[in-house]
Amino acid sequence: MSAVLEVENLTVSMGVQQILHGVSLSVEEKGIYGVLGSNGVGKTTLMRAISGIYKPDGGTIRFKGEVVSGLPSHAIVKAGISQAPEGRQIFSNMTVRENLLIGGGRHGLSELDHVASLFPILKERINQEAGSLSGGEQQMLCIGRALMGKPEILLLDEPSLGLAPKIVKAIFDLIERIRSEGLSILIVEQNAKSVLRITDQAAVMEGGKIVLQGDAKALAADPRVAEAYLGGHAHV
Repeated sequence: MSAVLEVENLTVSMGVQQILHGVSLSVEEKGIYGVLGSNGVGKTTLMRAISGIYKPDGGTIRFKGEVVSGLPSHAIVKAGISQAPEGRQIFSNMTVRENLLIGGGRHGLSELDHVASLFPILKERINQEAGSLSGGEQQMLCIGRALMGKPEILLLDEPSLGLAPKIVKAIFDLIERIRSEGLSILIVEQNAKSVLRITDQAAVMEGGKIVLQGDAKALAADPRVAEAYLGGHAHV
């Protein structure tokens, strides 16, 4: 398969502080790529740079072979890249339906039924205020809103953050279902066990750099990953 998203030697700074140091990765068409790392290593900065929220200092981001690095966010979304951000960032005082429609852009109502079918609980709560949803339901709404724009690649920033283990499993099962519909997915997470269970390729980020990268099953069996992220036990 060909790569749908290619990040090559990406550098990003905030003021005088350099956050990303030459990050490179490639997400295959219809594949899931996971980036592991503890809090503060640059994972969210990477996602925001791909989404056009942060402008890179150097390096290149290509989507379907076209350079998109440096484009504004609305152009990135229009091209087919959509992000479900860290912390969900839903509109609490608006209904589930209104939150979803905000994500629909030019697709609007045409995608509403399809996205609602992926999330039966959201369909049940379609006229409920988003702020009254549980944490897991809010995360589903965040992902659903990102899907409303009919992206070709979905960026997921810490989708398990603050959720109970049972809900985390449901979210990751849902991510696999979304991939089965033909989407490519880039996910950044601290929950290594869940990420390595569903990803094809993965990387470990430390200090704004990719320090390990490769097949997800191989990384799950790597003693260095096991020690740092899997409680000392390799998963094969």
